[in-house]
Amino acid sequence: MTDQRFVYRLMSTEAWQQAKSDGRLPWAPVDDEDGFFHLSGKDQVCETARLYYRDTEGLVALEMAEDALGDRLKWEASRGGALFPHYYGHLDADQVGAVYEMTWKGEAFEFGARQ
Repeated sequence: MTDQRFVYRLMSTEAWQQAKSDGRLPWAPVDDEDGFFHLSGKDQVCETARLYYRDTEGLVALEMAEDALGDRLKWEASRGGALFPHYYGHLDADQVGAVYEMTWKGEAFEFGARQ
């Protein structure tokens, strides 16, 4: 049996509540520009949060099973040449399997409590 792998989408708690109400995750301006959802692997999400979401009130990480996203999920070179998950299509709120609070710990984010 292989280990389940996950990818993560960062957003504010407020945006997540709206996404659940709408049934679909919103695209950020950078997603619109590039034509795909920017996601992070487990080993990338805390650094992505530090670089781009430091001032976001109530930051959460939305966890999605990589194998459930199918062939629209592509790992492509991005920041510093590292491979990042990009999703070409729309993401429905029910594709999110778990939600984690992101906790600022002085100079870095860490995964907090599962909501």
